[in-house]
Amino acid sequence: MLVVLVTMEKTSEDALDRFNEAVRLIPEVQGCYMVAGNFDYMLKVRTHDISHYRAVLVQQIGRLPNVHQTHSFVVMELVKDEVTVPVPIDNYFQP
Repeated sequence: MLVVLVTMEKTSEDALDRFNEAVRLIPEVQGCYMVAGNFDYMLKVRTHDISHYRAVLVQQIGRLPNVHQTHSFVVMELVKDEVTVPVPIDNYFQP
């Protein structure tokens, strides 16, 4: 798995909409998160190997609308990856 940080050239509503639509079409991108901070998006990418990733980066991610810059990070070990949100039981039974 790889984490890719994406910085956009423009962050207008139209630019973000076009990026969002295009990134949804890349099957190797399994998660796309718009974030606040030093970059605009964080992508979770899964490929067969690093050669496959290079092809996805060059041919697809790098060609997404309004992409200015990307930074890639190879995940060496998955320590925790949960998708549930803990909800305290006390909140369910209060009138």
